[in-house]
Amino acid sequence: MFNFIWGIFYVLVNFSLFVLCYRLFGKKGLYAWIGVATVIANIQVTKTIDMFGIVMTLGNAMYVSLYMTSDLLNEKYGREEARKAVWFGFFTLLMTTVIMQMALVFTPQEGDLAHTSLKQIFGLMPRLAIASLTAYFISQFLDVRLYSWIRKYYSTHGQFWIRNNLSTMISSFVDTLIFCTIAFMGEYEWNIWVEILITTYLIKFVLTAVGTPFLYVARSFKFDEDK
Repeated sequence: MFNFIWGIFYVLVNFSLFVLCYRLFGKKGLYAWIGVATVIANIQVTKTIDMFGIVMTLGNAMYVSLYMTSDLLNEKYGREEARKAVWFGFFTLLMTTVIMQMALVFTPQEGDLAHTSLKQIFGLMPRLAIASLTAYFISQFLDVRLYSWIRKYYSTHGQFWIRNNLSTMISSFVDTLIFCTIAFMGEYEWNIWVEILITTYLIKFVLTAVGTPFLYVARSFKFDEDK
């Protein structure tokens, strides 16, 4: 029960900070969020938790916020800005992976406190990075394309929630399937793997709906750059 209650608070803080980042820094804030969220999500995913007897990974709230960011960019600034943000996130994750793998090669001094912990977290990153980069690349560009396609049929101001939810829910399923297959297949027993796959997608499904009101708030902001 604690994980569930803390999880609700955690999600609200994540999405509130996303809105605040945009409020304070405008379009640049969305690019900054993409860069930070891609790294944090891939660190958090190494931790599994139990909620109501179900095994799930962390990082879902941050990952859903990536879809929120690209959809908001698509909505307010156009498809090309959304595509550019996806490339930025891809580069950020790739850069982090390369730099941290090089950092782990250094021989730590006697009495060093950080190396073992860093190795436990970032030592998993090559496989996780391949999984994440592949899933991110395919699903995010799919989301941008789907959002633009859905917008042709649901283009009114009030149908924003349809565009956002449909594109994200489809893309996040593709993302979850690709990521779980590359990252966790063979690492966990089959039943645990299936459990992680299903719960991860269901959580993203719910989080997408929860994030919609935050997106409406963010869309209402006006900046000089919007003119």
